[in-house]
Amino acid sequence: MSWSVVIVAVLLQGIALAAIMSGAWLARPATGNSGWIDFTWTAGVGLVGVVSALWVIDGSDATARQWLVAVLVAAWSARLAAHIAVRTARGHDDPRYAALAQEWGADAPRRMFLFAQSQAIAAIPLVLAVFIAAHRPASGLGLQDLLGAAILAIAIAGEGIADAQLRRFSSDPGNKGKVCDRGLWRWSRHPNYFFQWLGWLAYPLIAFDVGKPYAWFWVTLGAPALMYWLLVKVSGIPPLEAHMLRSRGALFAEYQRRTSAFFPRPPAAHI
Repeated sequence: MSWSVVIVAVLLQGIALAAIMSGAWLARPATGNSGWIDFTWTAGVGLVGVVSALWVIDGSDATARQWLVAVLVAAWSARLAAHIAVRTARGHDDPRYAALAQEWGADAPRRMFLFAQSQAIAAIPLVLAVFIAAHRPASGLGLQDLLGAAILAIAIAGEGIADAQLRRFSSDPGNKGKVCDRGLWRWSRHPNYFFQWLGWLAYPLIAFDVGKPYAWFWVTLGAPALMYWLLVKVSGIPPLEAHMLRSRGALFAEYQRRTSAFFPRPPAAHI
């Protein structure tokens, strides 16, 4: 695959994602709920990912690998977008976006637009990894393709289980004001984020060719690296935990002390 093809793919992906996130920015004041920004981003990454995977470069039919990767990214996007849509439809504004809007004050509309566009830019390495994995030139599906599919299936299932456990905990009136530390949430403060990250390891695995070097494989490593950075350092854990400390105080601080922030491990013993 030539540089020119990759450059064209990146440009088209960037334009599509920028347009999609512009729509998300317009939807926020129209609905009064910033949760639709995350829904639009997830659905948009899935849509652009599917189109990227099935894009035929040389005029031939899409390969089995292209269809496999398209199904994988579509399954990830559909599950997560549906979860976000149900949560958002309940009418609760995302505390992360609400805090940003309050901090930005009168300048919030402009800065929210720029923030939405930064999310579009951040998604480019993700959809590019999908594109590169789908177009690995080896013929037929191999063991790494199946392992990649298995990793993504585990990630989707794990994230779904974590979301369901938190939903059940939150729906119990007796747990109001408490911190969910049951099931997967006992092993990680953010098991949903961990499985979200895990799923992006599927594409480097699919892009890796044992028999014949595929130079573009190295680019796909940017997807899990970027997702880890976003979730752990930027827009995931930091603002969410700041909100939880404000709303739960000492209970959440104790939960932080005994529970891993990201990678699952047995909780520390109580002192």
